[in-house]
Amino acid sequence: MQQKEPQEPPKKPRRAPAPAERKLDPERSRRLLLDAAMDEFAEKGYAGARVQDIADRAGLNKQLISYYFGGKEGLYQELHRQWLRREEETIVDPAAPLDELIVRYLRETFADPRATRLNLWKGLTGGALEEPREDLSGLRRRQADGELAEDLDPAAAMLLFISLVSAPVALPHAVRQLFGLDPDSPEFREHYTEQLRRIVRHLAQQRDPR
Repeated sequence: MQQKEPQEPPKKPRRAPAPAERKLDPERSRRLLLDAAMDEFAEKGYAGARVQDIADRAGLNKQLISYYFGGKEGLYQELHRQWLRREEETIVDPAAPLDELIVRYLRETFADPRATRLNLWKGLTGGALEEPREDLSGLRRRQADGELAEDLDPAAAMLLFISLVSAPVALPHAVRQLFGLDPDSPEFREHYTEQLRRIVRHLAQQRDPR
């Protein structure tokens, strides 16, 4: 008895690729990689972050990191450049009072603590950037205008401001112990923001009442 040859299952019609599949969006890929890199660097520091983990988090091939950024160091440097642009465009305002300026940095930290965590990792393990000395000319100008007492070293004041802004991210356990509040709670953030304003104002030059 002649056997029939098994029939192949009918093939599904091929779906035409969507436009996004036909042409990779370079800007979207760059954004995904930068966001994933920020997550990885904030969680593990520069030394601990792996290119493969960054690519996996972004859902992209790790070769794109070399293609777009020249490797992990290039990603790190681009994140730094992004931060400097955002700082200049949305935070720094020479006309703003000093307490308002420091509060803007604090609010930026509350909104996205990853940059602060990355900076903390850099202090602990180092990073990929050789940064120039901090420009304190703006703070010296404010000191000349009386916003900072004349007997204070602007470098020491800047270090204090960085510490005040970083503290809720760097020391969440201390926040709970000292304030009895969760560092992410609206109650703490409102209270700490007001206290930071007062601290900065107290650093101003005392005016002669005469």
